[in-house]
Amino acid sequence: MELRQLEYFVAVAEEQNFTRAAERVHISQSGVSAQIRQLERELGAELFDRSARTVTLTVAGKAALEHARAVLAAAGAVGQAVSEVTDLIRGRLTVGMVIGCTLTPLFDALSVFHRAHPGVEISLLEDNSDRLVEGVRAGTIDLALIGTATATPDGLEALTIISERLVAAVPAGHPLAKQRRVTLRDLAAHPIVCMPPGTGLRTVFDRACAAQSLRPAIALQASAADAIADLAARGLGVAILSDSMAASYRDRIIARTIDDIEAPALLALIWKSTHSPAVRELLVHSRQAFTKPGPGLQENSSRSDVGLLELFQ
Repeated sequence: MELRQLEYFVAVAEEQNFTRAAERVHISQSGVSAQIRQLERELGAELFDRSARTVTLTVAGKAALEHARAVLAAAGAVGQAVSEVTDLIRGRLTVGMVIGCTLTPLFDALSVFHRAHPGVEISLLEDNSDRLVEGVRAGTIDLALIGTATATPDGLEALTIISERLVAAVPAGHPLAKQRRVTLRDLAAHPIVCMPPGTGLRTVFDRACAAQSLRPAIALQASAADAIADLAARGLGVAILSDSMAASYRDRIIARTIDDIEAPALLALIWKSTHSPAVRELLVHSRQAFTKPGPGLQENSSRSDVGLLELFQ
């Protein structure tokens, strides 16, 4: 009995078709059929019912399937363990990032990791923070950079990159610009411009409003801080931003700390498990990239849902 025979067996069982299984394992259909027949001879039982258009498992096949999967998983674990010891990391790593966020430290970490481990295929995807959290929980994303209202999302591990207070930003001449600080009740009298649900900054704002049973009018929503600041500068609403976000637009808007929102908006790296050597290695490079001194962070016109401009200043 060989591992490749078990691999072909599992492929046929899952695809329920010899042709699709052959495409999946990248050999000819006749090759798959021959290996399955050899496996059946060794086991002394037929594993598949081939009488219908769709290939189905026999009773013996059903009994063998989970054991075959376990053997293949164990063989993969052996290879991973050896790779870890020999510093030979291979496979695939999926990294998530909040939409519109261009972060030099994260890209630096990915670059250093890629040079050290070229055998790992890296995928980078953007989404809102809530969906990134769910992706990490589900195991479809290995590591993600998110905006969050919680230091450590349930069931995950996290490294906080930055923590900032929320501010209300308005153009000069707006009534709130005359106040040194503002409260949520002050904001309730004005239309609000903020990020959409699913972002860390919006979650902090919504929770603070709910705690006081306030329901401010959300007039406009945008995923990029530039858009929010531009809309506020044109008098279309009070912008809800983080401290460093608003500081980027001080030529157009005036920021006032929201006095009764004490919970900060956070930017954090999150992951579910460090059993993967690739995840552990990327975390090492990420910690170094986000904590090293220097200019480090550069942003384009689209910023994340937590302000970052002052992170390395």
